[in-house]
Amino acid sequence: MATISTFPSPPWPNSNPNSNPNPNFVSQEEQSIPLDSQNDSAISFRSIEYQSIGSHGLGHERDDDHDSDQNPSPNIYKPFPAPYDPPTLEPHGHGRNENPNPNIPKPLDPPTLLHLSFNQDHGCFAVGTDYGFRIFNCDPFREIFRRDFDDGGISGVEMLFRCNILALIGGGPHPQYPPSKVMIWDDHQGRCIGELSFRSDVRSVRLRRDRIVVVLEQKVYVYNFADLKLLHQIETISNPKGLCAVSQLAASLVLVCPGLQKGQVRVEHYASKRTKFIMAHDSRIACFALTPDGQLLATASSKGTLVRVFNSIDGTLLQEVRRGADRAEIYSLAFSSTAQWLAVSSDKGTVHIFNLKVNPGSPGIEKSRYASDSNLAVTQSSSSLSFIKGVLPKYFSSEWSVAQFRLPEGSHCIVAFGHQKNTVVILGMDGSFYRCQFDPAVGGEMTQVEYHNFLKPEETF
Repeated sequence: MATISTFPSPPWPNSNPNSNPNPNFVSQEEQSIPLDSQNDSAISFRSIEYQSIGSHGLGHERDDDHDSDQNPSPNIYKPFPAPYDPPTLEPHGHGRNENPNPNIPKPLDPPTLLHLSFNQDHGCFAVGTDYGFRIFNCDPFREIFRRDFDDGGISGVEMLFRCNILALIGGGPHPQYPPSKVMIWDDHQGRCIGELSFRSDVRSVRLRRDRIVVVLEQKVYVYNFADLKLLHQIETISNPKGLCAVSQLAASLVLVCPGLQKGQVRVEHYASKRTKFIMAHDSRIACFALTPDGQLLATASSKGTLVRVFNSIDGTLLQEVRRGADRAEIYSLAFSSTAQWLAVSSDKGTVHIFNLKVNPGSPGIEKSRYASDSNLAVTQSSSSLSFIKGVLPKYFSSEWSVAQFRLPEGSHCIVAFGHQKNTVVILGMDGSFYRCQFDPAVGGEMTQVEYHNFLKPEETF
């Protein structure tokens, strides 16, 4: 899942500089639990009711009069109903004060972006700013809601599809929360109802309906969502970007993180209890992405010239595509919902679309024909130089992108596939929102369909 965050954050001076400005928040003294010396983490929470946003009205809090000392590990989340239908987010301003603290006026100055990420199905995206966070819908584009704090920055926002629970990380010049904590935010109650505390800053967090994954500089922690029980901890090479990806199918959990060596990725298959190490690149890993079912893994290194696609189960290299010849910093990789296409964004300012020929069930075998336009796109992207394959260096026989969209060089953006056919959504740290369409048969430059600046005041939307 594509994510951009700014790190590091300054040391946290005081978790509650004001004398409890919001009575709905539990003070640090009430929440504090000694750190586990083996796990480097602590857990504290208040009980909540887990419900959908906007589908049945606002949720209500369960009885919270229990003595936390007598019952230190209550079941704080209701299990997801089966089958689970992802709820919709509550519309902006619907029956709720937009500001968690009504005494704090809404800031008028344009915010500074600290974080930008899509949700799990790429239907929404989350923005962390120097004084709160905002949630947007992609199609149609609109702001769904925002939560502004009193000069409190949020450098990480992880959505859980479209429900009321989000994971927040404080950051920026004046963090809203300590950067060493993951705060579980319930938007029904407009407050944090749980936290995970660590000895070092949190680099990123990933959510599934049954798991919370927290990434530190050199460790990954996997928690059960129902009771916040620690299930697994993994040591990694230095991971300042907080690189991590998790599959989203309920039947199986696949987790990918950096390994212990440069260029290595570690793949955890929890259903089969198997761990696979893949030496993906010679240089350090810069970015990777998983398909929702966890079967395909795309990786890019710090060189940024090649993107490789692996079978995550056995580590087989299935396909290699070339972004370009010059070094580049890869900002995001994204599979289409059918794994037919792969999108890549980098600091070169060009978003590339590649056609994937691989089948995760049959390593190295081309997919049975998707459609005539797909096959034509593959032909166009590689056949023009195929006659010299094996004669000149590998560069000349590389597979190149089918379609491109060009932004100013240096643009810091992430990309995902839209819900409309053959479209991508591009988000920039300058507040830009692009929806572009590509023609698989013709290829070449993509067509810009839509543009917005999500940092502009609400009335200009």
